[in-house]
Amino acid sequence: MTASENSNVVLSFDVEEHNRIEAATHLHCTPEMKADYGDRMEASTRRLLEQLAAAEALGTFYVVGEIAITHPKLVRDIAAAGHEIGSHSWDHRRLHRLTPERFREDLHKSVNTLQEVAGVPVLGYRAPTFSVTPATSWAVDVLAESGLKYDSSVFPARHDRYGIPNAPRTPFWLVGERGRILELPPATYRRFGQNLPVAGGGYFRLFPLAFLRAGVNQLMKSGAPGVLYFHPWEFDPEQPRLPLGQMARFRTYVGIEKSTARLDRLLKRYRGRFRRAIDVANEIDAPIPDFKIG
Repeated sequence: MTASENSNVVLSFDVEEHNRIEAATHLHCTPEMKADYGDRMEASTRRLLEQLAAAEALGTFYVVGEIAITHPKLVRDIAAAGHEIGSHSWDHRRLHRLTPERFREDLHKSVNTLQEVAGVPVLGYRAPTFSVTPATSWAVDVLAESGLKYDSSVFPARHDRYGIPNAPRTPFWLVGERGRILELPPATYRRFGQNLPVAGGGYFRLFPLAFLRAGVNQLMKSGAPGVLYFHPWEFDPEQPRLPLGQMARFRTYVGIEKSTARLDRLLKRYRGRFRRAIDVANEIDAPIPDFKIG
């Protein structure tokens, strides 16, 4: 693939209920609260589908497997709209909480359930909280043996919960002990000798939008895709707030009331350049680097 052909933006959405976020793993949610967050997740996702349809943009939705059981019509409707369905694990547990065997079972169950409900192949994966890290490097071989086309779990930046700062910023082969898998890393902005995270989430809500655009444009000039990520709960400013600590509360809710308008600006800025992650993965035919964690 030439640089001009590969200069695209991947819109991706990690679909999970708000109570599943990493900052809330220690909290107890009643069945009523879980049901409410589930309903709000569906409503928010459907609003995103309408927003993407109005912009004629397709994206990739990494869905928690259990949602295919609790909200099967939502999963089918995402696929029917032409978006890619990927796996975001079975129940949103970070890989640090799993063994290789339990991860293999988790991945198999989520992929098979999503495929059965959506009626389309599931060929991509994103770990909860980008939890493919040096501490979970064993996951690479599980992914390589899974039959998936690509992974999007390695964030090439520094963060207290995730990240591999020395990983390539552009698509690469993630190499394990027995195999490898194509990696599509989230977008970063190379400045001051380091990779600055700009791809989405709290970075999208906290920093000026020009910061994200600078990273995407830098990648596109090099011929690489800009992979962005968002969560449906980030577009629901009226949702009940979780009882989080001060820092976690700031990270989770800063700028949330501006997310819908900011996404609309991105959709207009890059109109006609949006691709699903699977389309980018299928079209990569030029040599890309190998990278082994550690």
